[in-house]
Order: sequence, then C-alpha cells, then structure tokens
Amino acid sequence: MQIPFVGSDAIAAGLITRAHLRSQYRPIYRGVYVPRRHDVSLKERIAGVALASPDAVIGGVAASAMHGAKWVGADVPIELITTGRRQSGLIVRRETLHPDEVTTIADIRVTTPARTAFDLGRHLPRDRAISRLDALMNACPFSVEDVMLIAKRHPGMRGLRRLRIALPLVDGGAESPRETRLRLLLIGAGLPKPTTQFVICDENGCYVRRIDMCWEAFKVGAEYDGEQHLTSRAQYVKDVQVSRILERLGWHVIHVIKEDRGHDIVAQAGAALLSRGWATPA
Repeated sequence: MQIPFVGSDAIAAGLITRAHLRSQYRPIYRGVYVPRRHDVSLKERIAGVALASPDAVIGGVAASAMHGAKWVGADVPIELITTGRRQSGLIVRRETLHPDEVTTIADIRVTTPARTAFDLGRHLPRDRAISRLDALMNACPFSVEDVMLIAKRHPGMRGLRRLRIALPLVDGGAESPRETRLRLLLIGAGLPKPTTQFVICDENGCYVRRIDMCWEAFKVGAEYDGEQHLTSRAQYVKDVQVSRILERLGWHVIHVIKEDRGHDIVAQAGAALLSRGWATPA
C-alpha cells in the first residue's frame, strides 16, 4: 500500500479494516495516514498534503524543495495556497494565483519557480529569504524580471517592499546557507559584491580551484571551510597543495570557519582588498 494513503479509500478498497487503521496507523493530515512508527520524509508530507487538499497548491519553502532546492529539512512547515480549511501543521495562505503561476511536479500542484521566489521573498525575513532564494536559483534558475512581473500583477500583496530589497542580493552561486550568510556579511559591511563560484586556472590554463567567492580584479577570495576540511586527511592535503599554487599565482584567499566572528572576517577581507588597490567608497 502506498505511503501515505487516504484512510477511507483504503477501507473502501478492502485493503484495511477500520480497527486496523486505528491501531496500526496514524494520521499526518486530515484523513491521510502513515504506519504508526514510520519516519515521514518531506516528500511524503508533501504527498500527504496533496491527498488531503487536492485543490490546493504547494508554495514557499516546500515548493522550492520540489524544484530541487537543497537545505530543506523534513520538518519544514508546508505552505498551501488554498481557499480550503486550515489544518494543523500547515501554513494556509489565501492568496491569488494566476494559472501560469502554477505547475505540476509528480502529479502535485506547486507554484512555479518564479512564483515560489515571489512568495519566499515576501514572507521570510531578509537573510532567510535570500538563503532560500539562493538555493532555489542554484537548483532551478529563475529570472528576477519574471518575479518582478508577478509583483506587478499583485500590487496589493503583503511583503512587496521586503521582496524588492531581497531580490538584488540573490546569487545562485551560493552552495550552502553559510556561503550566503558570508556573502551578505561582506556586502553589508560595504565591501564590493563578490563573484561567486569563480574558477581559477594556472598559467597554462589548467584548473586549480573553484572558490566560493572572490574579487577577481584584486585576486582576493573567500571560502567557507566546512567539516570535511577537518575530518578528511585527503581533503586537507589537497587544500594545502592548492593553497600553495594559489599563493604562487598571486591570490589571497581568506578561509572562514564557523567559529570566526563577523567583524574579524570583514576586517581580513577589507585589509586584503585595500592592500591590493581597492579604494573604499566615500
């Protein structure tokens, strides 16, 4: 039997008795069940919502996951755009949707990438919105112009000012929320906007490294070092060898770890840029 399932349909089909349903299964949404000890995935939660509210449209963070965005936990609240009743565990938004703002993925109605971006930018605080928008653009590139066209269609919706602030800061090059936060920290401190996922080659055109972000004109870069740099000896050796090549090529790369303080990171990046000819704006 498919998981999740509509309890009444399973009983009507003779797949299960009412007593068995009560004793061996638990509801995750109104009328929708999974085995009592089953660890429900995000995909199954979304499928359950579609069974419970077949006329609704999945939006927000869950929609971004449907489009392939990473960094979405299994317990993230699922947003529905619907005129139906509210249900526990769901965020119900009674908002207008145009037909071309809805698509279908695996037989489930979801907001399009541009409409998903429109909603994320309006409903989330700035930095969280940009992290989610970065992840969506990385997985399923969308046009900022298309998002703004949707905004023109819905002039009275809440959060449009928040959306207009977030959109210019979106960069699909970010490959983790920490990279997004690092980029926003640097930009917010008045440093130039960096280029993300920049590929560095040596004098012979051979690949050396793709760094998280950099200011190419000044040969200054910044990388967020995750746990793999500490737990893998092979990764550590490779990083040391690549760092030597980058230094020979004239690059200054700042390695950021989670314990670093924001003002220290900014000070390092600013000092490196100034030493290489960047002039702070008046």
